[in-house]
Amino acid sequence: MCDYSSGMSWLAPGLFLVGLLLSLPLTAAMIAVGHRLQAMDSQGFAGHLKTLCRVPNVGGVAFVSAFVLPLLGGLLVLSGALPVDLDRLWQGAGAHAQRLQEGQRFGWTLLACTVWMLIAGAVDDRRAMGPGLKFALQALPAIALAWFADVRPLTLLDHQGAWGVGVSVALGVLWMLAITNAMNFLDNMDGLAGGVGAVCALLFMAGALAARQWFIAALFALLAGALLGFLCFNFRPRGGARIFMGDGGSQPLGLLLAALAVRCVFTDPADPQYALGTHWYGVLTPVVVLAIPIYDLLATSVLRIRQGRSPLVGDQQHLSHRLVERGFSKHGAVMAIWALTAITGIGGVGLGSAPPWLACLLLVQSLLAVAVLAWAEGILKR
Repeated sequence: MCDYSSGMSWLAPGLFLVGLLLSLPLTAAMIAVGHRLQAMDSQGFAGHLKTLCRVPNVGGVAFVSAFVLPLLGGLLVLSGALPVDLDRLWQGAGAHAQRLQEGQRFGWTLLACTVWMLIAGAVDDRRAMGPGLKFALQALPAIALAWFADVRPLTLLDHQGAWGVGVSVALGVLWMLAITNAMNFLDNMDGLAGGVGAVCALLFMAGALAARQWFIAALFALLAGALLGFLCFNFRPRGGARIFMGDGGSQPLGLLLAALAVRCVFTDPADPQYALGTHWYGVLTPVVVLAIPIYDLLATSVLRIRQGRSPLVGDQQHLSHRLVERGFSKHGAVMAIWALTAITGIGGVGLGSAPPWLACLLLVQSLLAVAVLAWAEGILKR
């Protein structure tokens, strides 16, 4: 769903507002629904160490709906199911008809997979699943997106034949599973997963806008707006959260960030004028932007394994909890992680346009930030 026509520069800011304005009332409504149905924060699978709060955990329904509904409307317009004159709305539509048609397969698959993860996560919030079943339900949309919708990195391997395509598909599946679980891990304090998700979405949006990939930028903007609307009720320094996103929010959030990041083109060796650069290491941009969630996933998993526990069974040893142990307040820990996400991510957006020496410095900067974080929060001494 990439397009390079300047006629769509209004789409990202417009959809950011749509996501925000939908998310605010939807989140408020889900607070009332959650209390009415007693859909409160739950203990999770056996062995999950967690402090429960009398707060509804159905926030994912709100912000995911704020993303899905406009996407559905757009896809219905593109498919001709809604009586909207697309050529009148966008004068360049006819010239890009083939690309719009190709983008529909990605859009419909993304929509279906997001709804799948929302439902699977919401069921898990009500009746906790075992790690194996949960992982299998995450794998199905990852496989569908990588295989059917071509959401896979390193497509340059395609010229190697079937094995090259297979490697690319496998990398796409692993990437989406990793980020889905990274955001699921990160959902452990008020405003943490939603704030980090919004920061990453805005950074990816900035990169897509610079490269004039209007539709991908618009989807990131829509996601960021939906998350910010949710955060108005989820991150409240006074009074505490009124709603949590739950697995029904964190898992589709991770899937969306991972899938949209892969669809964004961060390097184009064939175009010397390409805004995001021509260097091969531009493909590392998503890893750098999402470095903090990835760090939390890896560090927490290693810590659990060293303790003889399954890395997939939750506890209160995440990065945010470890920062609180070191003297941060809960809200201070959350905002510190937001800031670290921005610090590492900003350098990642321009990675592919940097000359090799500067790219090395940017990567070293990100690694140093993560290393200082690991030292400061004490993970190396555990």
